[in-house]
Amino acid sequence: MILNLYLQSLAERVFKSPPGAFPLASTYPSMSTPGDAGNRPSSHSSPALSVEIRATFELGRMLGGGEVIGALQMSWDELLNHGDEPFDLSFPRVRGVHPSVKLKAAVVHACDHQDDVLFDSLADGEIARDTDAGHAQFAKYVRRKTVSHLSDAVDHFQLVLDRCSVSHPDHATALTNLAWARLQGYIRDDLQDIDAITSLFRDTLALRPQHHPDHLLSLYNLIQALTWHHNKKSTAADIREAAQLYHELLPLCPEGTYLRIIAAGENGVDRVIGGCNNLPTDASDEGIHLRRVVLELCPLGHQLRPRSLEELAQAVETRFDQHGSIDDLDMSIQLGREAVSLCPEGHADRDHYLDNLAFSLSSRFDHQGKANDLDEAIFWHEEALCLRPVGHKFRDYSLDNLGTALVARFNTRSDIDDITRAISLHREALTLCPPGHLHHDTTLNNLALALQTRYDKSHVRRDLNEAIDQSRESLRLTRLDHPERHITLFNLSSVLCSRFTQTQKIEDVEEAITLCQQSLEALHSLHPDRHYSYLRLQEAYMSRYCVQHKPGDLALAVENFRLASRHPTHGFPNRIIQAHKWAVAAEQHGDGSALEAYSTFFELLDAHLATRSSATSRREAAAAFHYARSLPVDAASCAIRRNNLPRAVELVEQGRGQQWSLASRLRTPVEELESAKPTLARNYLELSKRVSNAAQSSATVTDRAAADWEATEYRILTRQWEAAVAEIRDLPAFSRFLLPPSYEDLQVAARQGPVIILIASQYSCSAIIVPTLGDPHHVPLPSIGLADLTNLKDRFTRAIRDSSRMNPGESRTDLIVLSRIIWDQIMLPIVNVLEHVLKLKRRSRIWLCPTAAFTSIPLHAAHPFQTKADRSGKEPCLEDLYICSYTPTLSALIRSRQLMKKRVPPSFVAIGQGQPGAGKGKALLAVDSELELVHKLVPATANRTTISGNAATRAGALEALQQNTWVHLACHGKQDPKQPYDSHFVMRDEHLTLLDIMERHVPQAEFAFLSACHTAVGDEETPDEVIHLAAGIQFSGFKSVVGTLWEVDDSVAKHVVEAFYGYMFGDLKDGGVMDCTKAAWALNCATHAVKTKVPLEQRMVFVHIVESEANPGWLLRLVTHVYCLHLRHQS
Repeated sequence: MILNLYLQSLAERVFKSPPGAFPLASTYPSMSTPGDAGNRPSSHSSPALSVEIRATFELGRMLGGGEVIGALQMSWDELLNHGDEPFDLSFPRVRGVHPSVKLKAAVVHACDHQDDVLFDSLADGEIARDTDAGHAQFAKYVRRKTVSHLSDAVDHFQLVLDRCSVSHPDHATALTNLAWARLQGYIRDDLQDIDAITSLFRDTLALRPQHHPDHLLSLYNLIQALTWHHNKKSTAADIREAAQLYHELLPLCPEGTYLRIIAAGENGVDRVIGGCNNLPTDASDEGIHLRRVVLELCPLGHQLRPRSLEELAQAVETRFDQHGSIDDLDMSIQLGREAVSLCPEGHADRDHYLDNLAFSLSSRFDHQGKANDLDEAIFWHEEALCLRPVGHKFRDYSLDNLGTALVARFNTRSDIDDITRAISLHREALTLCPPGHLHHDTTLNNLALALQTRYDKSHVRRDLNEAIDQSRESLRLTRLDHPERHITLFNLSSVLCSRFTQTQKIEDVEEAITLCQQSLEALHSLHPDRHYSYLRLQEAYMSRYCVQHKPGDLALAVENFRLASRHPTHGFPNRIIQAHKWAVAAEQHGDGSALEAYSTFFELLDAHLATRSSATSRREAAAAFHYARSLPVDAASCAIRRNNLPRAVELVEQGRGQQWSLASRLRTPVEELESAKPTLARNYLELSKRVSNAAQSSATVTDRAAADWEATEYRILTRQWEAAVAEIRDLPAFSRFLLPPSYEDLQVAARQGPVIILIASQYSCSAIIVPTLGDPHHVPLPSIGLADLTNLKDRFTRAIRDSSRMNPGESRTDLIVLSRIIWDQIMLPIVNVLEHVLKLKRRSRIWLCPTAAFTSIPLHAAHPFQTKADRSGKEPCLEDLYICSYTPTLSALIRSRQLMKKRVPPSFVAIGQGQPGAGKGKALLAVDSELELVHKLVPATANRTTISGNAATRAGALEALQQNTWVHLACHGKQDPKQPYDSHFVMRDEHLTLLDIMERHVPQAEFAFLSACHTAVGDEETPDEVIHLAAGIQFSGFKSVVGTLWEVDDSVAKHVVEAFYGYMFGDLKDGGVMDCTKAAWALNCATHAVKTKVPLEQRMVFVHIVESEANPGWLLRLVTHVYCLHLRHQS
């Protein structure tokens, strides 16, 4: 009888893994009886069944019998008692698990001498016997550690390999057996040929491609060879390759499998991760790729993840240092934040991760100028220092790093305590790094830099001398091949220039020039630090020029100004500073590059502000260059002095209103592009919308890590947007799309009347009149200077305040005097050109575009207040002669007119809040009556509504602004002079802020009357940005806005309101339509009409801003009408 055994090896039960796991257990059954092997079993004799379990690492074809790891015997009767049902056989515990097999037995037929049939069928001749012999010898080597057994095993395995040609199905297994035995000998130092061993494993892997059942095993074996080679020889290439192979292997190994267990354990991938983390920082693309691979091998919760995060952070920051990509620095900070979060208080390495995160934040501050980064860096440096008390081996690092950060803060805020403490910290660090210490040279350099910084502010000669001594010693100790030697070179150059300025010893400045040239030689052409070399070289040449007055030195200084400000891989803030210094120096020394310097400054500042996602952050970034706020008008003055008036117009436009210009780019109409390239236009509009939405969402983020992520996402979007813009500019008809406008582009603003740009520069005060056609006209204002304008502004402030305390009938003597000054010294010269040169007809439209100090002067109120020479009547004032409007920039006027193409049926809402919440201002008793008056004056065809009282909330007002084309707003208005985007209208619950308004895009909106205080007054820090409520309303889409310059008396404002709407809608009964382009004329008429009812300061307070194109037909009719009204009120 033959017993047919159906055997299933349960690897999933043996090794707790699904089928296909590793290693595989195989069974070899045999039968024997106490008597003759050929006798049929009977009740008197029961043969025994012996079952062996052997292990092999291969999942595919098995070579030889494998290694015996367990055996089991049972009686024949016990076997047959199970009948046809399969049953389990369990073996003794092996290597921590219990192997088992499932069997099913059945009697098939009887025959003689079949005891060894199964075994013979599995044997494979000499190859199998030699393989088994090799395994047996290798097992003895493992147990007894005798080299002779290893040699015998290797000989057997080599013999098998020799018999298994490349085409033999067991060739790969033979390679594995030989390589594995030799690797174990290498591990125990009994063999040394690791390169040959690795080669065998590579050959095996090549024979077992990705879908081969033993591909993973071959990967693991190769990893083991590479890892052990690295462990013994510290070969970086081996550990890097091992990491890459683990990155390939682990995702293919299901959880719970034996291979996964040994590969993911402490002696598997963790050893490779540790080896990679100990490699030197490599900032190449390959090195950073390796760091990313290693990090992916450390999932959340892995003990080595913080260190792997830190190593990747260091690599990308080093690449930033070498190439200047902000993406790398942001990535470093993101990784550093995660590393810190994984090391809470009490973690042994927290101080290390804190210090490195702080260092990265300081670098980003230097690159981007975000004050929050520097403050956070100092905070983390302070905490790291606390974790490194006296005696800590890394205390000198924290002392030096904190000191350097404090020097940076001193440079921005000039707090003497910062620089004093910084020097103290550097001195303490120096005591911890005596001569011979690894960081002695670096600490000397840092101390020298701090001393020089203090010298630049205090001019204490002792600081300068010590700084030179420390810098020289630092340079002496720094190796020629040190990657940061260039820093010591240009720092020493700087202090030598400072001493040359004091002593005029020519050898100092010549040495300084040589040192800078050496620093440039050490850096590749796009290294970010070349900026500093150019900067210091410029200082040296300019210092020598100021002493020797050689034109060649001035030319070299200018060239290095140019190189420093235009070095593309350095951060914008420092480049902007250099462009500013370049402009100042060019003006001071009469160099012809001044206009180029101004233009460079504006381009850099524009690019810098464009990196900020929110309006508030853009303003903060601009305010950091407060010392350069006069550059737009100085640039215009420079162009005027060079008789280049068109360029003056271009520069003053480019430099002013950058906040609005940047924001409006995303709302630029593209009708012509849609006609020419509709797909391109749709892509641009979609990206513009996404950038705008990202900007609005980022404004509400307060968490620093989340803010960093938002900033990165914003930068990615803006790059896509910039790519779309570049594609549009490739079209010949759109080559100047969104570029700074040329004079020809800007002259479009004067199509309905001249635009008068008033320039208040430290070099000169003048006006430029941009006519409808032809070249601009220059109007010098020799009677007034910048100091006079400042004085005039202050006098107006006092006069307005005093007038508010007077009775309506009292004479406003001070205001009259000031209005005369405006007329005589500012507007009369301009009027003379308008009348006699341009031949502008009376009652024509003009637009005033004041700059700098002019923005605080009520130019429209210019009045001679005197009788004509022939006694025939009074001399006309400006508003008798012309209908005046204001525009913040020429581009704003052009944009407003472009939007006028989109007309919809009018809808009018009057919003009033006379009873604000507690603490929000006094009650405005006349608001309700003003709203009723407006409601009566607005034609019923305008779909008019009123919102007041409890309904006049922030949300209600925003919804009304969004849904209506005409708006009248009567409430408290507050201009915040320090934070202009917080300027607001006071509603019942929350403030309706300027930011709220700016975030609304209402292209169909037409007109807004802001009957509230301070709605058209800009902020103190950046007056040329014209950031106020009226400008915000105009930016959101309203083409025509009436605003106020100071506080409004609501008890008399209603008279102006009544007269204004009377003129606006007076002709509608004759079949006219509501037209916002009549607003400037209506306001002009209204202020004349209420002279007997409203005091002078309350008539002057209202101004008209921007507007669209006028209709010549109604303008002709209204000019006649206004003269009748004007004469009637004068009589």
